[in-house]
Amino acid sequence: MILFDSQTILMFLMGTLETLYMTLVSTLFSYIIGLPLGMLLILTDKKGMHPIAWLNSVINVIVNFLRSIPFLILLVAIIPFTRTIVGTSIGSTATIVPLVVAAAPFVARLVEQSLQEVDGGVIEAAHSMGASPLRILLKVMLPESMPSLLVGSAIACTTILGYSAMAGFVGGGGLGKIAINYGFYKYETEIMWITVILLVIVVQILQEIGMKIAKSSDKRNI
Repeated sequence: MILFDSQTILMFLMGTLETLYMTLVSTLFSYIIGLPLGMLLILTDKKGMHPIAWLNSVINVIVNFLRSIPFLILLVAIIPFTRTIVGTSIGSTATIVPLVVAAAPFVARLVEQSLQEVDGGVIEAAHSMGASPLRILLKVMLPESMPSLLVGSAIACTTILGYSAMAGFVGGGGLGKIAINYGFYKYETEIMWITVILLVIVVQILQEIGMKIAKSSDKRNI
């Protein structure tokens, strides 16, 4: 393969776009699932505003169980589930399913940690004014923890990007597929290194965007 011919450049461009597609869509759905789970973990904790021991235990077990499974094993294990959801187990769209399953529990822990950092005095003040636990959570704790939540989203996004690259071993799309098919199976070292460099660049860009958004939302910087 000629390293910098138009076909190769197009391949890297499409691989980068597929990687961004998988990463951003998976991050979105991971937060749609993980944000409520993290909020429930805080709300139902024994020291929370509305303790429900059994519900908190169930959520904790599910989150801990899914987080303990290595991504490649999870990716293979839920292939039937992936086929049920999207009709196939290969390609960029199919990879989103295991990415969400793996990342949502991670996001839930990030959300839980961010909400735990909220000053207790602020919560007590809202409670003394008669606010309900749900209102305190939505109107006080979430806005107060927004900078930390945004930093967590940047971390989650780059973590999911790393997972997406691993999916290339079992037919996932994006840069991971290019690295496996050409760099690993065909021993084309140049392709492998270009893929690595592109992944590093994408990670740095996403991380920088996330951190800038987090800083701009921090009231202490105003």
